[in-house]
Amino acid sequence: MTGKKIAGFARGAVSRFDIVAIAASAGGVGALSQVIGALPSDFGAIIVIVQHVDPRHRSLMPQVIGRQARLPVMHAQDGMSVQLDHVYLAPPDHHMLINRKGLITLTDTELVNFVRPSADLLFESVAAAFGEGAIAVVLTGTGRDGAMGVTAIKERHGTVVVQDEASSDFFGMPSAAIKTGSVDFVLPLAEIAPKLIALVAGKVRD
Repeated sequence: MTGKKIAGFARGAVSRFDIVAIAASAGGVGALSQVIGALPSDFGAIIVIVQHVDPRHRSLMPQVIGRQARLPVMHAQDGMSVQLDHVYLAPPDHHMLINRKGLITLTDTELVNFVRPSADLLFESVAAAFGEGAIAVVLTGTGRDGAMGVTAIKERHGTVVVQDEASSDFFGMPSAAIKTGSVDFVLPLAEIAPKLIALVAGKVRD
């Protein structure tokens, strides 16, 4: 496959993926730290993350997740233009969306599935902006946030990866995603980063 340009980002000569959108809730800090910490500095895609956190407390998520990471990890800011090989976290109590130009929008509109930020809103915006160039990942968490979003990703011919029950602290979110029938890979936590690396490098066909 020759290089293509989607949403302003030049793809590599092989990979068809531009962005990885990850959702996590209860138990997610450790899971995210493990996944992001295992990715190389030249990963080759944008990473955007929704992690449900208590909005009453200052979030140290970028520092915690970034401690072992080789990629820069930061809270997203409204209007920020995303870059390859960077990790953007939705700030507490704000939905995060991304458009076709790679610009982030933060909103404090109503809760979705009782949460803000919402994985569903992020996934749906990523699906619309990046289509088949998107990977969605659902990690440990309670509730069903992300289930509608993975359906949107799959409808636009993206790829969906979900953490398996045995390695999840809480299986609510992964289970809800699996029940949609839109999931391509159900993997132990330790196998998710290697799968993402292989997908982005063009070494796996879903």
